[in-house]
Amino acid sequence: MFDVNPTQTPDTDSRSPELRVTMDALGGLRADLLDDAFAYRPLPALAADSAALRFLPRRLRPRAGLLPHAVVGFWALVTFLLGFEYVTSGAGPVALVYCAVPAAAVLLTLLRPVLAFWVSLGSTPFIAYLGGYDGWPWSPNSFLAHLVVLVVVALRTRPRTAAWMWLLTAGYAGFTAFFLGMGTGYGFNGAGLLFVSALLLLAVAILQIRRQAARDVTAQQTVTAVERSRRTLLEERTTIARELHDVVAHHMSVVAIQAEAAPYRVENPPPELEQAFRTIRENAVAALTELRRILGVVRAEDYEAPDAPQPTLADLDGLVGNVREAGLDVTLTVTGAVRELPQGVELSAYRIVQEALSNVLRHAPGAGAKVELGYVLGGLGLRIANGPARGLVKPSPGAGHGLTGMRERVTMLGGEMTAEVAGDGGYEVTVFVPVQREGTDQ
Repeated sequence: MFDVNPTQTPDTDSRSPELRVTMDALGGLRADLLDDAFAYRPLPALAADSAALRFLPRRLRPRAGLLPHAVVGFWALVTFLLGFEYVTSGAGPVALVYCAVPAAAVLLTLLRPVLAFWVSLGSTPFIAYLGGYDGWPWSPNSFLAHLVVLVVVALRTRPRTAAWMWLLTAGYAGFTAFFLGMGTGYGFNGAGLLFVSALLLLAVAILQIRRQAARDVTAQQTVTAVERSRRTLLEERTTIARELHDVVAHHMSVVAIQAEAAPYRVENPPPELEQAFRTIRENAVAALTELRRILGVVRAEDYEAPDAPQPTLADLDGLVGNVREAGLDVTLTVTGAVRELPQGVELSAYRIVQEALSNVLRHAPGAGAKVELGYVLGGLGLRIANGPARGLVKPSPGAGHGLTGMRERVTMLGGEMTAEVAGDGGYEVTVFVPVQREGTDQ
C-alpha cells in the first residue's frame, strides 16, 4: 500500500521554487494591475490640516482641498496643448484624437487610476502613428502624459504597483527597440522615459515609505500611551487594594479577638450569648480569609506589607515640612472641628494631598501652594491650589496618571473631585469625601 498525505496535492508538490516565485510574482501583478482595473476610485479632497497644504496661508487651507485635482488638470491641459505643437496632420478628427487621448489618460487618474495606466500605455503606439512623429515609441505629448500617469497612479497606490508599471513600460520600450527595429537612431526616446520615470517613481516610493513609517510610529505611540495609562490605573487600584486590606484586616482582626474574649468577661454567660459571639468570630475570620484570597489576585509576588503604620491626616504636618525642605512654599490650613475619621478616609486624603503637592513640584516649579483641610458635618473637604510656574526651571511634562489615581481613591469613597486650571494660571484640585457620622444608620 502507498502512503498518501491528504494535505498535499500533486500540483503543489511538483512545483519548483523558481516556479513558485514566478507564480507569486504574477499573482502580485494580477492583484495590482489586473483585478479591479476598472474600479471607480475618485481622488478624495485634502483635509485642511494636511501636510501638503502647510505652504499655504492658514485662511486659504479650508478652500484648497481640490488642489491635487487642479494640479492633475493643469498637466492634462499642458499635454493637450503640447500635442498641437507636434501634430503634422493638420486640424481635424485625427489631430483631436492625437491631442485628446493622452490628456484624457491624465484626467482618468482622478477616477480610475489603474485603468488610466493601461489607457496611457496601450494608446502610445497609435498616438505616435497618428501624429506622424519621427521619435519612437513615445510622441512628445504621450511622453509627458505617461510620466504624469505613472507618478499620479504611484501616489494613489503603493510602491509594488509602481514597480510593476515601470517594468511593463520597460517591456514595451524593449519590444519596440529590439523586435520592431526602432531602437537605433536619434528618434528613440524609450531609454530617456525609463530613466526619468525611474527617478520619479523612486522618489514617490521613498515618500510613501516615510509616510507609512510615520503612521506606524504614531499608531504605536498611541497604543503605548493607552497601555501605559491602563497599567498605571491598574497599579493604582492594586495599591488601593493593598492599603484597604491593611485597614480592613486590622479592624476585622480586632472584631474576631474581642468576640472570642467577650464571653470570658461575663460571669456565667447564657448559651445564646456565647453562640452569638461565636458566630461573630466565625464570620470575622471568614471575611478575613476571603479578603486575603481576593488580595492575592492583585498582590505582586515581591510585595511586602509595610512595617510602619499607614499615614493619617495627623501626619500632614510632617508631609508639608518635607515638601518645604524640597523648595515648595506651601501653607496648611485646617478648619472645622478636628475629629478622627475612618482609617480608609484618612489614608486616602493623605495620599491625595501627597500626590497633589508632588504634581506642584513637577509641573509648577517656583510656584506657591495652599492646602486647605475642612472638617464639616457631612464629611471631609480638601483643596490644594498652586500658582503658575515661576523661575528658570522648566515644568516636567505629565500624562495625567496622578490625577487618575486621585480620582480612583475619591470614587472608591463615594466622593467628588474637580481638577481644573485656576483663574491666575495655576491649578486647583478640590475634593469632598462623605463621612457617615457615628451613631447614624448605615
